[in-house]
Amino acid sequence: MTLRIGAEEEFHVLDVESGRLVPRARAVLGRLEGPGFTAELQPSVVESNSGVHDTLDALHADLAASRRRLDAAASSLGLVSVAAGTVPLARVTPGQVTAGRRYRHMADEYRRVADEQLICSAQVHVDVPDRDTAVRAMCLVSPWLPPLLALSASSPFWLGADTGYASWRTMLWQRWPTAGPAGHYPDAAAYDAALEELIRMGVISDSGMIYHDVRPCAHQRTLELRICDACPRVETVVLVAGLFRALVRDACDRLARGNGPWCDGRHAWLRAATWRAARSGLEGPLIDPVTRRAAPARVVLHGMAARLRPALEASGDWETVQELLARALADGSAAHRLRRAAQAEDLLAGVDLLVAETRGVPAPRPAAPAGPPRAHRPRPVADGAGT
Repeated sequence: MTLRIGAEEEFHVLDVESGRLVPRARAVLGRLEGPGFTAELQPSVVESNSGVHDTLDALHADLAASRRRLDAAASSLGLVSVAAGTVPLARVTPGQVTAGRRYRHMADEYRRVADEQLICSAQVHVDVPDRDTAVRAMCLVSPWLPPLLALSASSPFWLGADTGYASWRTMLWQRWPTAGPAGHYPDAAAYDAALEELIRMGVISDSGMIYHDVRPCAHQRTLELRICDACPRVETVVLVAGLFRALVRDACDRLARGNGPWCDGRHAWLRAATWRAARSGLEGPLIDPVTRRAAPARVVLHGMAARLRPALEASGDWETVQELLARALADGSAAHRLRRAAQAEDLLAGVDLLVAETRGVPAPRPAAPAGPPRAHRPRPVADGAGT
């Protein structure tokens, strides 16, 4: 059985001269022909939606092509697009959201939480047989999601300052009332009843505002991963997609066979594990889902891959995931690379790194360390990869 995969990526829109976040997503969308790109809550974000694929190679090619199209459109306007949880240089503008009744309601209801939604994520969809399976599988895959967050961590800076976190996007995101671990439900009916209760409470207005780390998709027969930062390198998205597909396959197989280990429904520790991954990325300890003890990220991720090897091999993903995981662990998280570039020169050097990695071109060579990162420096207009 082939479990098909797809991905959604969110991209920040930056001014190429200043490196600052700008509310010009609509202008960029106006330069993009055909489907596949949409607006988001913040007018500085463009979302890209991939096709549905059987293989990781096909997903990689699709995502890379979408990035080239987006970069060409942005470059024609003196802008650049960046895939990262946050960007180093941004400012909060209260009430400034994309036009539309739903987004206006979100801005009015959630105020500062919505104002500070200057963040981007990567989401992965994997086929499931039915909605009941999706809901039950949620509980089985949830303990393994914090390591996927650590792989994607790309947001150490917020409004020009180093937060000390690898994924500050996670800390901002968790302020939404439905964000975080998905919890335990016996079937789709119980899950849907809980969702309807939240709507009746007035906490959320529709099912699209369920922001759990993983959720059954409302309009497709898929399970959707939502915990990850947007990833500068497309290869990181592919790695996360391969591991998540293996988690879903393993969970579905266990449910179909009727054997354990089963979900015990005790997920209070998962919020702490998510915090640990957001704080450390790949450069510190993670919480091992088996022992529930701190362990080096390398140990946790190698253990995860070994546990999932049968599912990875069943999808034809084992060799690709092994190769991409080795590179990810050798190079460190995007947060680590970004912080290193900024420390060597300034925050704009970090922006240059994010732009290069999003485009899939060699990153600029950092200069020798020269004290604390500075926010501004003169810079030439960058050449667009798509022009």
